[in-house]
Amino acid sequence: MMNRQFSVGVFAALFAAFAFSLNFVVPFIIGDFSTFDFALIRHVVSAMVGVFILFSERETALRHLTFQNAMAATGLAFIGYVGYFLTVTGAAIYAGPVIAPAFLGLVPIVLAVIGNRGQGSLPWRFLMAPLALVAIGLVLVNGTAFTADSLGSVRSLWLGVPLALAAVGLWVWFAIANQAALAIRPAMPSGIWSALILIGGGVQMLVFYPVGAAMDLFQLPKLGFGWEAAGSLYLWGTSLALMATVCGVWAWNVASRTLPVALAAQLIVSETAFGVIGGLVVHARWPTMMEAAGVAVLIAGVVLAIRVFYGQQAQMNEAIAQPS
Repeated sequence: MMNRQFSVGVFAALFAAFAFSLNFVVPFIIGDFSTFDFALIRHVVSAMVGVFILFSERETALRHLTFQNAMAATGLAFIGYVGYFLTVTGAAIYAGPVIAPAFLGLVPIVLAVIGNRGQGSLPWRFLMAPLALVAIGLVLVNGTAFTADSLGSVRSLWLGVPLALAAVGLWVWFAIANQAALAIRPAMPSGIWSALILIGGGVQMLVFYPVGAAMDLFQLPKLGFGWEAAGSLYLWGTSLALMATVCGVWAWNVASRTLPVALAAQLIVSETAFGVIGGLVVHARWPTMMEAAGVAVLIAGVVLAIRVFYGQQAQMNEAIAQPS
């Protein structure tokens, strides 16, 4: 049986993957508004939640509200949320809504390799099988990305592909930097750290708003800020802020504290599986054979990764428990 800390980390990583996968439904719920409008509402609401968390835990929060902590959290907010959002959105605009997610499927593989190289969590021979399953699953799920139909909707691969690769780099950077930041702050509660990141992201979106409005990226000024015009945007933005951003950030911070990067990376790939399932529900259709096979192989890779890492941890615990 898994020990409690390992179990909490695994469930936190899987929940974070589910929460982040809710982003895939955004294009279907924003109507005439842009993804930038949605991001503004979502990040501002998330920041308000962050302020509430700090206020409700003010005695604990005051001990950790240093300039260094605030700057570190603000930097992570840009890398993992605002900067990542801008590059992902740009990739989707220029490379299309199919090719961009296909490149983002590289994240768990790159992160697992870099994480294991840095931490040495497992011998490489144990990591190869789950990584191979994840790679095969991603290829199957994204098998239609580079067909003639998909490429026909592309505006500019020269802009879209670099933006998609930049998004991959930002998310990998965020995952490693966030775990490193928590490692040197063992006394920092996950809730307080999450609140600081949420506030940083909200402030940055507010700062970006005048620039984005000048570039005509926001539709709110045209369609109106009133409840009649933007009520559904506020409701959906608030709902996903609470579930996908607040809960997702908190769960990922818990996972970052309790799991090696190489395992957390392979668990986060379940976001793709959740996203495919959610997309099928939205489109009210059954999966193709390739999609079904891809999701099944992805899940098999995640299960194998958990089993391999837990087996290694159990062996280490037994070795420690044995008398010398």
